Amino acid sequence: MTVPAAALPNTSAQARPATSAPAGACDAHMHILDPRFAPIAAVLPGATVAEYRQIQALNGTTRTVVVQPRLFGTDNRVTLDAIQQLGSDRTRGVAVVNPVITDAELQALHAGGIRGIRFSLHTAVHAAVGFEMVEPLAQRVHAWGWHLQLHWSADQLLAHQSMLQRLPTPLVFDHLGRLPLPMGTAHPAFALIRGLLDQGRAWVKLSGAYLDTRQPHGQGYADTDAVARAWVRAAPERLVWGSDWPHTTETERKPDDAELFDLLARWSGDEKVRQRVLVDNPAALYGFDSA
Repeated sequence: MTVPAAALPNTSAQARPATSAPAGACDAHMHILDPRFAPIAAVLPGATVAEYRQIQALNGTTRTVVVQPRLFGTDNRVTLDAIQQLGSDRTRGVAVVNPVITDAELQALHAGGIRGIRFSLHTAVHAAVGFEMVEPLAQRVHAWGWHLQLHWSADQLLAHQSMLQRLPTPLVFDHLGRLPLPMGTAHPAFALIRGLLDQGRAWVKLSGAYLDTRQPHGQGYADTDAVARAWVRAAPERLVWGSDWPHTTETERKPDDAELFDLLARWSGDEKVRQRVLVDNPAALYGFDSA
């Protein structure tokens, strides 16, 4: 079915996905950029809850994980507000915090739907936290049953592999593990993440195919297939899918969100695996089926 391009913000989608979403399907990685909460509102693109609902309608997802945007630092009001707007029974969040956060503030975040904290350290731009904060904060949030979400380069993962092995919390690796292409699974970080998956200590997000592809826009991201399918073969029970809307890194032309949704069917090759990635796994990781 064709959809009016003008009605869909921050995407180049022109039609609905070829694949349908199962009941309870979750978009486990997206961001809200609401200028009401931004100190630099004048330069932010619009990416509000109302606009994201159009992407939900496009793909048919009903559960969501709102990830705190880098531009908002440790001010998590934008993420907490989005959780409430989208529905606390079907929405969770991942916050950004630093070690000065109090126990009362952590409790308030948990009550607001936060289930993890993110360290987006692949580049120093807008980084609100540092590597030295990872271990102390892991000890703090472990008591809440939260996870650590890591957006690091593959080389950064290797540089800190001893620490990763020590951390008490589950680890969630963003965007296919950010394995550089064409090296892909030959990069030593693949074996590192694979080991953590085998130990039952980690998860991988099947998202952000456009971040490491070397193909031009609109060419289908075929060079990411080997990495994604390797994760599916390794641990289908430890994977979740995310749109990464509103694609803040893509300033010239936004990806097609319907195409990104359909990638999962190509990568999984099996409807049972797709059901797991979209429904069962995020329910387990984010606690959608529990209060």
